[in-house]
Amino acid sequence: MNREPLRDAERPAAGHATGAAPLGDLPEWNLTDLYPAPDAPEFARDLADLEAGAASFAADYEGRLAELAPAEMLEAVERYQRLDIIGGRLMSYAGLRYYQNTTDAGRAKALGDLQAKVTDITTPLVFFSLEFNRIPDEIYQRQFTAPDGPARYKPVFDRIRALRPYQLSDELERFLHDNSVVGAAAWNRLFDETTAALTFDVDGEELGLEATLNLLTDHDRTKREAGAKALAQVFGDNVKLFARIHNTLAKEKAVEDKWRKMPTPQTGRHLSNHVEPEVVQALRDAVVAAYPRLSHRYYRLKAKWLGLDKLQVWDRNAPLPTETPRTIGWDEAKAMVLDAYAGFDPKLAELAEPFFDKGWIDAGVKPGKAPGAFAHPTVTTVHPYVMLNYLGKPRDVMTLAHELGHGVHQCLAADQGELLASTPLTLAETASVFGEMLTFRALLAKTADPAQRKALLAGKVEDMINTVVRQIAFYDFECRLHAARAEGELTPDDINAIWMQVQHESLGDAFDYMPGYETFWTYVPHFVHSPFYVYAYAFGDGLVNALYAAYEDQPQGFQEKYFDMLRAGGSKHHSELLAPFGLNAADPAFWDKGLSMIEGFIDELERMEG
Repeated sequence: MNREPLRDAERPAAGHATGAAPLGDLPEWNLTDLYPAPDAPEFARDLADLEAGAASFAADYEGRLAELAPAEMLEAVERYQRLDIIGGRLMSYAGLRYYQNTTDAGRAKALGDLQAKVTDITTPLVFFSLEFNRIPDEIYQRQFTAPDGPARYKPVFDRIRALRPYQLSDELERFLHDNSVVGAAAWNRLFDETTAALTFDVDGEELGLEATLNLLTDHDRTKREAGAKALAQVFGDNVKLFARIHNTLAKEKAVEDKWRKMPTPQTGRHLSNHVEPEVVQALRDAVVAAYPRLSHRYYRLKAKWLGLDKLQVWDRNAPLPTETPRTIGWDEAKAMVLDAYAGFDPKLAELAEPFFDKGWIDAGVKPGKAPGAFAHPTVTTVHPYVMLNYLGKPRDVMTLAHELGHGVHQCLAADQGELLASTPLTLAETASVFGEMLTFRALLAKTADPAQRKALLAGKVEDMINTVVRQIAFYDFECRLHAARAEGELTPDDINAIWMQVQHESLGDAFDYMPGYETFWTYVPHFVHSPFYVYAYAFGDGLVNALYAAYEDQPQGFQEKYFDMLRAGGSKHHSELLAPFGLNAADPAFWDKGLSMIEGFIDELERMEG
């Protein structure tokens, strides 16, 4: 019932610091704002309240929705929202404890048991959206436009009604609800627990996934190579399991899509993102057309900087040879991000402060901790929590800026209430990428030394390529994988071949590919947890680039319009949110504006060569 954490894109991970300066005291989560402890009476009370509330809600409203007066429909919606908050609070607490240590059997069992209980308890609520979608249009309009009715909730219910053509019978929908715990959710857990438990032998040292991925950004090329080869070895050893997970999830999705008569595997994602397929296609096509002048061109430059004829995969995120290795302590990282936020508007920094002061961030790398980074919105009556794996690299500071952007966005949108606060993924990356851009621009403005400026610019270009080019390549990989799975079972070699095809297309001719790189699709969590999620990163980056250009063109009054956009949460369509800035994502030229910002940075890097 709770909103999913917004998982970070494929940013180079923080991990194992060797010879690093002390990072200072890294914060840990204080989850007591959710519950004091797993066995707290409040936890048991909420579980009982959810069970009683779901049963009484179904008894009061099932079979009656079309008969309700507007005021009664408002009461029903608000009761449903209260239940959503209770369920979300319970699941958020169990989920966050689990993410702190996914290899702890007790935490894994607690999450699994709770997931099963909440699924059973909420089965009586399944009728609500199903019956709701059978309300005749004229009655729906009357209920949701009357002054004493739930008019403010209409955007979310319009989205529910967009699913009407794909709705199954009540009995089948209940079956899918009950079956979910042994379907995708179970395979997701298997993936999470498998990746968290993987160990990699790097020159005799045993490292986890985060620590090994971190080596790919090391200054020492031999360490990068050792890390890449260790990853390839372990991914290759486990590729059959990962292929089974992907085959099963893709087939399960295809079966459900067939029953729902979804025209494409991507349709469900586009509907949940409240975005038109043609807008996504325009984004995808614009990025693919830009590969030669973005990633292909940049990586040829990078090969030259590194003194190589061809890059290897372990050079993709390598620092520049002129870049001085630097470890940034936690207090300095905090100051850098908050100063950048305050430079845009002091209010933005004020909104971010509690994350540092109140235990809303878990930053350290710990055994069993979930990899990557995310912001979890929990529920609108509490606050978000941010997870990082922080080890003091400049890119880790950008990740902090990114996740805090999510957190601030989730705080501002919370006033919309649980049903309307959740932002479609296409817009959910707006504040995070904007926060990164503010931090980057603030650092760039303070950097006079040409070598440092070049390193900063190159780092930003690489992050943007990872966010735009890389994620659209990931989207193409998923589209091709699901299309191929529709023709039959895929062997590991089949999936490997699809992966390598998109790597060649997106990275260009500057690379050689080591044996084993074909298995690097195995560890990307987005493919497992949220099929076709990844285009949202490219959408967010392109949108923010266009927004930032609008900010530079006309800063007067921009801040308040920006905060209004974040406060809107999921209450408005992307076209309404962008209109005050004179932007339109349906215009193919819109995406070219965003891509031209990346191109401009590469132009500047090329000029530095001259």
